[in-house]
Amino acid sequence: MNSFVPRVATLLSLPLLQPAASFQVPGFTRPHRPTSLRVSENFLSFEDVSGPATNTQIAPHADDPIVGELVPEHERPNGESDILTTLPRHSNPRVTEILIKTEQLLQQFHKAAQNMKLEEAAADKESEEREESIFANNYVDLGKIDTIGFDYDYTLVTYTDDLLDLIYEKALARLVSDRQYPSEMLDSGLKYDPFFSIRGLAVDKETGWITHLSYTHKVAVAWEGRTKLPTSRLLQEYRMKRALDPAGRKKRLKPLNDLFSMSECCLIADTIQFFKDRNIAYSPKNVVNDVLQAVTETHLSGEFHRLVAAHPERYFRPTPHLSQVLSNFKAAGKRLIFVSNSPFWYVDAGMKYIFGHDWLKEWDAIITSAGKPNFYTDTSRPFREVCLETGRLLFREVDSFEAGKVYTEGCLNELMRLMDWSPKHNTDYELNLVSGSHDVATANVLYIGDSLFADLVDAKRQYGWTTAAVTPEVGYEMDVQNKADFVMSQQSIELLLNALRMVQDQLGITIRTREDKKVLNELERLVSLWRDRETSILGNPFGSVFRARYQPSLFAHSLRRYCDLYMTSVSSLRFYSPEHRFYPEQTHRLLAHEIQDGPTCFDFDGLMRD
Repeated sequence: MNSFVPRVATLLSLPLLQPAASFQVPGFTRPHRPTSLRVSENFLSFEDVSGPATNTQIAPHADDPIVGELVPEHERPNGESDILTTLPRHSNPRVTEILIKTEQLLQQFHKAAQNMKLEEAAADKESEEREESIFANNYVDLGKIDTIGFDYDYTLVTYTDDLLDLIYEKALARLVSDRQYPSEMLDSGLKYDPFFSIRGLAVDKETGWITHLSYTHKVAVAWEGRTKLPTSRLLQEYRMKRALDPAGRKKRLKPLNDLFSMSECCLIADTIQFFKDRNIAYSPKNVVNDVLQAVTETHLSGEFHRLVAAHPERYFRPTPHLSQVLSNFKAAGKRLIFVSNSPFWYVDAGMKYIFGHDWLKEWDAIITSAGKPNFYTDTSRPFREVCLETGRLLFREVDSFEAGKVYTEGCLNELMRLMDWSPKHNTDYELNLVSGSHDVATANVLYIGDSLFADLVDAKRQYGWTTAAVTPEVGYEMDVQNKADFVMSQQSIELLLNALRMVQDQLGITIRTREDKKVLNELERLVSLWRDRETSILGNPFGSVFRARYQPSLFAHSLRRYCDLYMTSVSSLRFYSPEHRFYPEQTHRLLAHEIQDGPTCFDFDGLMRD
């Protein structure tokens, strides 16, 4: 495949991923934790090489080799890779030739990645440019956008990990004080683990399992407490298909889609593991309900909000470029609206810390305690004005928005009535030929938020707004996936899948012998082990936010379906004109046969020469 050769050449010039690599973006910190992988007779465990081993266990290899459960210990006395780069043999000499050449390339990749060094400065600069990019799922012309709305939490303001530590701590205390959970939990060292949970997971309320779903709602990975479950358990629980029917999903699965939910995900797993370690009988359904309610009460009580507002320097990250983004839009004649679910006093503390005391003057409309997503679906709730001096609600009717004033509650119907959102009077709005949209009554509104289902889905689905998601994980994952170790894993998987195709072509249409199946199964097992290596490189037990093993995750599917744009942070907008036009990549919606642009087999001899 001609297009493959440059990628291999690139790989051979890269070094192995350095274990101390880390990456920070506004609102998201996920330092890479180096892991060694220890194998025993019964299970494998992730072991933190920089500290004590965790209690995370991985169950024995399952009977689904493509999904896989094991990450091998691949060190031998001379320190080189063995298990991951050794392929089986076959009595058919042509099949064995394919296997030998694939094995030679795998070992060449591994050696090159071990020995070659990267010019770090050039790579870092290129990486920064990618991380600041804005990615388009659909055509978007900012020149036709006249109103831009922003969420608050994890959008305009971003938080340190101390915030999730605080939510975890307060919710745990509520479990003990309000629901009589064992007081020993407070003294057992339980704390938020930033290396465990990722965004886009779901908790099964019947079993207490933390699951990672593919775009087809298939359970790719599941953890009970801090123990990974084998595929056999998933097949047994989920109808031998690792998936629930639509009614079962709605009843049993609770999505954990925003960044706040990472703390409750971790607390559910830790609570279940606490009970398992001490042989305490428990109901998974009750644990899940109790934890979710404790986290909800922690939010509603305002307890952690007051601590954050009192110590902004501890919990808020500096965002020096946001003022430039807002100024660019204002200078281009865009109207700016602020719509947050947080109360005014909390918003005011954060915005003053980030933007200064005159932050109110930047906005054409400021709405707090909006109650999203009901803000989009309610049709009659009126707005109330907030007194800036006392924070109390005023009683007079709101019949227009005034700059510099703050409003609360309300609904989108009222917002559209109070603001003139009719299309601009020019021919560009009569028919948007590029996007194919005839109804442009609200297509001139762009809303930017971090929570897909609280901020963006109804805005897109019900009102046709242009939507942009803040996904800081993009920057982290792009940084990690550009490292040699990850690139080598990806290329190794491609080579192994190619070998599977070539071997099957060579075997023809005959019934597979026992030897044939053994070789195919072993190659599939190696694919699975390389996927496990990718997961370990990403530094958490679930892997990529955007991939559920070898398929797009449900989160990625929703991101593509409901968001026109996505970006690492709002600050990325400073690199784009207020009239920039975004064009989606042409391949991201293609079917498999449309992407095929060459022969299915690699030119092994050519690759070896290169």
